[in-house]
Amino acid sequence: MGRVVLSVVLCHCMVLVWAQTNSTISSTSIPTITTGAPTTPAPPSSVTDVWVKSRTETELILEWEKVNNSDIYSYRLNYNEKNITINGSEFEDNVDYTASSLSPGTKYTFTLHTVFEGRESTGYIFTNVTTPSSVTDVLVKSRTETELILQWNKVNNSDSYSYRLNYDGINDIINGSALGDNVVTHNISSLSPGTKYSFTLYTVFEGVESSGFNFTSVTTPSTVTHVLVKSRTETELILEWDKVNNSDSYSYRLNYDGININISGSEGGSVVNYTVSSLSPGNKYTFTLYTVFEEVESSGFNFTSVTTPSSVTDVLVKSRTETELILQWNKVNNSDSYSYRLNYDGINDIINGSALGDNVVTHNISSLSPGTKYSFTLYTVFEGVESSGFNFTSVTTPSTVTHVLVKSRTETELILEWDKVNNSDSYSYRLNYDGININISGSEGGSVVNYTVSSLSPGNKYTFTLYTVFEEVESSGFNFTSVTTPSSVTDVWVKSRTETELILEWNKVNNSDNYSYRLIYNIMNITINGSDFENDTVTRNISSLSPGTKYTFTLYTVFEEVESSGFNFTSVTTPSSVNSVSVKSRSENGLTLQWNKVNNSSSYSYRLNYDGININISGSEGGSVVNYTVSSLSPGTKYTFTLYTVFEEVESSGFNFTSVTIPATVTGLGCKYASGGYGLTVFWDPPVGERTGVKVDGNGQSLNASGESLSIGGLQPAQWYTLTVTALSWDLQSKSASVTCQTDPGGVIAGVLVFLLLVIILCVGIFIWRRKRALPSVFGNSKSKSVEHNLPSDKYKPIPLKKFPEHFISLSRDDNRGFSVEYEDLGTVGTDQSRAAALFPENKSKNRFTNVLAYDLSRVKLTQQDGPDSDYINANYMPGYNRNSRQYIAAQGPLPCTISDFWRMVWEQKSTAIVMLTNCVENGRPKCEQYWPLDYTPCIYGNLLVTIQSEHKEKSWTLREFVVRNKDTSEERTVMHFHFTAWPDHGVPAGTDELIQFRELVRHHIERFPTSGPTVVHCSAGVGRTGTLIALDTLLQQLVKEEAVNIAACVHHMRLNRPLMVQTESQYVFLHQCIMDSLQPKEDFIPEPIYENSDMIYANSMVLRQCSGNSPV
Repeated sequence: MGRVVLSVVLCHCMVLVWAQTNSTISSTSIPTITTGAPTTPAPPSSVTDVWVKSRTETELILEWEKVNNSDIYSYRLNYNEKNITINGSEFEDNVDYTASSLSPGTKYTFTLHTVFEGRESTGYIFTNVTTPSSVTDVLVKSRTETELILQWNKVNNSDSYSYRLNYDGINDIINGSALGDNVVTHNISSLSPGTKYSFTLYTVFEGVESSGFNFTSVTTPSTVTHVLVKSRTETELILEWDKVNNSDSYSYRLNYDGININISGSEGGSVVNYTVSSLSPGNKYTFTLYTVFEEVESSGFNFTSVTTPSSVTDVLVKSRTETELILQWNKVNNSDSYSYRLNYDGINDIINGSALGDNVVTHNISSLSPGTKYSFTLYTVFEGVESSGFNFTSVTTPSTVTHVLVKSRTETELILEWDKVNNSDSYSYRLNYDGININISGSEGGSVVNYTVSSLSPGNKYTFTLYTVFEEVESSGFNFTSVTTPSSVTDVWVKSRTETELILEWNKVNNSDNYSYRLIYNIMNITINGSDFENDTVTRNISSLSPGTKYTFTLYTVFEEVESSGFNFTSVTTPSSVNSVSVKSRSENGLTLQWNKVNNSSSYSYRLNYDGININISGSEGGSVVNYTVSSLSPGTKYTFTLYTVFEEVESSGFNFTSVTIPATVTGLGCKYASGGYGLTVFWDPPVGERTGVKVDGNGQSLNASGESLSIGGLQPAQWYTLTVTALSWDLQSKSASVTCQTDPGGVIAGVLVFLLLVIILCVGIFIWRRKRALPSVFGNSKSKSVEHNLPSDKYKPIPLKKFPEHFISLSRDDNRGFSVEYEDLGTVGTDQSRAAALFPENKSKNRFTNVLAYDLSRVKLTQQDGPDSDYINANYMPGYNRNSRQYIAAQGPLPCTISDFWRMVWEQKSTAIVMLTNCVENGRPKCEQYWPLDYTPCIYGNLLVTIQSEHKEKSWTLREFVVRNKDTSEERTVMHFHFTAWPDHGVPAGTDELIQFRELVRHHIERFPTSGPTVVHCSAGVGRTGTLIALDTLLQQLVKEEAVNIAACVHHMRLNRPLMVQTESQYVFLHQCIMDSLQPKEDFIPEPIYENSDMIYANSMVLRQCSGNSPV
């Protein structure tokens, strides 16, 4: 009650206090009574009735009237071993008490005592029950369309309860004690199908019902009675059925192949449509259709239906002819369950698939037309249902072409022609050959087809098959062969020729033996079988020809009777040789030859060969004879000539003859005493050229000598004799030279001796005076453009030949001290000259070495081309003997970037000789870039085309003949290349003989071409070896002409034109050795070793890297 009540009753001074909380009467309160004199009251009356005001499963609210309607009483309620005291004064009217924490559906016995002043009534005994628990779940054990069998667990598993089931105003009483087990089963019948019922199930105990368990349940709905297949495809069936009871309340479940599909029936209308998809084509399905209501399904309607079978996906034409097609296709789904219907041209063929083995169906259609396109539809049939049908077309084999014509042919093409099949434009054609297929349209107008087969191989036999094609179906094909025009021979060369015969040779076409050849010339027609020759070439001898005649030939290649276009060529027979050559006139240095023109024809030219020299002579001048003067010959020399007749660059076998030049007049005549005054020894200079002997006439005698002197005896002392000396060469004689000599006077008086001595002194003085005057002009002309200089009268004196050995020995003493002093004196000669052009930035890259630069005054200037610096080349004019200031050009070896300039200099200076004194590479270092072709293939340098005409190698040198052609003017010149290969850089050759011989070759060439430009001489730097050779050539000329040499003056003069000429002391010594060896008989001379020293030349390393990529010298 949530309150505390304090009552004070003044009755015999007694106070009663109690407490009550939450309507629960404490059973532990003990009243405290204070009394005066004790009395014993009477027991109070008991309650006469207790009723249950309300109840639940766990509570009973009890209510009773107050005893005597008085508040003085309290009450003790006993039940279930509990004693509850209730104060009646707390209640205004009746007393109520809630008994809680009770068990549901339980019958309790209560005793209610009235309590007053410690005395209790006898008690009122009553029983009552709590509300039983409701059933917690009801199971529909089974159902039909009109019946439900319900089942639930007994409440508290007790048989004490009964149950009341209420539905649709109906109450079914179920006695729980009458049923075994712990469950209650109850059958409700006479229900409506597919109906939802609401139930309340009460538990009943001692007439008291539970609050009731409410639940609903439905009866099984009715089943669909018919299902219609509205339409079908290969993967779908559209089903239709009437709604059950025409109600929208039902849904449906369709079951097939383990698949369940829920279908709503709530859509409008009286029927349900449903599309079953994702089915397999041509399959028979078993369906069950359940009506579903509140998740309860009907017993189900069973039916079967089939999907449309798949159409055949492909039909293969297994074979075809012009009138028949054999079709084949795979059985649908690899099944024998299907049959097939083939429709074409209004015809239906039924094919039973089960009657055929394997997994394919084969069907033969005959009586068709050739080359015709048919349209077919093939249906798959299953359970009376046909597929949508597979549409296909096929064609019969078209007829074959019956003839193909080769309209024309070339080496790589055939133009074919044939009649159109059936004269129809509907057909195309396929031409097959060599694995190549060509499709050819036949739709062009006209009744024939033309096609050009190209990119063929010449002279080949091809096998063709021509197919008629209709809708990609080909006929059996027409086979034919044809050949292309064979290739013509590309070149015919003359293997050998004579005056009346040509042996022709050519490579077999395509290196094949399958070809023959037809050669036509001069109305002659010759057939040659190529298979008769084992090698890759064909040779044919053409005879009975005319000498020196040009013939025109046509050579046809023949293959399978088809000829090539023919190879036209001309060739000439060898011309006849000259029969004889006469010497019309001769001199010491020339021969004028004369001969009759061959066949009296001006069509021929001539080549005259002698001493390795070739001279081309025109024969086109008028007249019947040819005259030619051979010049620059050596006196008294017997020459062997061969004269070739030349026609169209073909030469005759040659006419060989010899002839001799007139020997040179004997020079250097002198006499000396012999035989004690009774004889004389006549001596003379060695010959210029050759001679076979010398004839000396005098004193009535005619004597012959083979050497350079002759002793004549039988003379008288102190007598003067005039001697005539004539050089002999074979059967020719020179002009005679005379000398008057006196024999030894013996006893002539002293006066005569004095007189003779004075004469001798006078002669010697005149000789010396002449020598001194001649010295400055030996090596150049002071009026020329070269450097002017005057030599001191007391320096660089010429050394007479007789004194030269003594001079050589003198300089050689003390370890060549004299050479060293003399050479060092030349060290600074010319070094103060300007080199401005060489130092221009544009020209620095053109110098091989940084300290070998061309002096401005004497440098060779090229014609300017691209700019002012384009005239520079590292080269200087050099003087020679006989006042020629431009006898030579001393040049550095060409760099890769100056080769064109080098050849331009040779051309512009009209040089006919190049002397090379170095190898291109020495000791692994580049010394000179090779500036001529590597082989006989011409090379272009600037605007000059250089070709090697010939090459002749000796042990120490190589001679080459170049033909240089100016591309701008077409002018051609011959340039000789003298290449000495045995001279080390900064050093000297092993001996003098080879260099002296080499110099003679060069000198011989220079004298043969006296009007040509300067001879170009180079080594690597163009100073050491170059200076040595130029000096040697000059000094040997001086030796012959003046019988004296001045080596120091020569070097001095060269160094005024180019620095460092004769670069090393060893080269300076070597020059003296060469002169020394030239004075001694060869058989008596054993060369002494010459020791080398070297001066440094500073390589232009930057240029060498830029130009050649090699390391510097």
